[in-house]
Amino acid sequence: MGYKIIVDSCGELPRQLKNDGHFLSVPLELDVDDYHVVDDESFNQAEFLQKVKESPNSPKSACPSPQRYYDAFKGDARHVYAVTLSAQLSGSYNSACTAKQMFEADFPDCNVHIFNSCSASVGETLTGIKVQELEEAGCSFEEVVARTEAYIETQQTFFVLETLETLRKNGRLGNLKAMVANVLNIKPVMGSTPEGEICQLAQARGMGKALERMVQEVLSRARDCEKRILAISHCNCPLRAQKVKEMLEKHKRFSDVFIVDTAGVSSMYANDGGIIVVL
Repeated sequence: MGYKIIVDSCGELPRQLKNDGHFLSVPLELDVDDYHVVDDESFNQAEFLQKVKESPNSPKSACPSPQRYYDAFKGDARHVYAVTLSAQLSGSYNSACTAKQMFEADFPDCNVHIFNSCSASVGETLTGIKVQELEEAGCSFEEVVARTEAYIETQQTFFVLETLETLRKNGRLGNLKAMVANVLNIKPVMGSTPEGEICQLAQARGMGKALERMVQEVLSRARDCEKRILAISHCNCPLRAQKVKEMLEKHKRFSDVFIVDTAGVSSMYANDGGIIVVL
């Protein structure tokens, strides 16, 4: 195997990528009070969401250790790539960079690069897919890195949440703002900055209007859609995800589209009913 693509578990891998020997997921860990879970195939979304709902405290996540990344780097691949969630949101990127230094000291013949996705969820997945596309096209390691970094700069991330409770609990949203939003049924349309921080793009009253506004934001910012993959991740709301897909495809054609359910870390932030769109 000439290359390996490691994605931290905030990036949801569709079934075909889970079965692809080039991809490997490195799990984060989650805690809700004394409830602990590893974000891997054992993750029980329904149980986790119930624990989050019942707890007055914010759920917490812990990034993979450098040793976990180091172990994932091992193997017969000469080109090793890791894709992490935004360095502005987690220590996963720094942990992977530490592992890279350790690994390259022990295996100087291997090439390793860590991509800060400046996104999360399926934004990481799309970055991994871009790496594979370039590797399969026969690009050199240096070209894969350069063209993937350029791709990350063009990527757009959008999301709408059903509830703001997790953002309120972890201090990313004030209590008063969250309470007013809940009482008035205001749903913010969120996105990511080029640096990978969370920003508010718009807001609407009610989930239906918020999804329509998110679609408008996607359409106004998207470029060369016919050359790009549209990825949608949802937290326990497949019909809502399908609706967003249909709304977007009504106006634009994409090279491919896939929908996945959120894994652990994305479920923690998106919460029940959240929708994430990346292209």
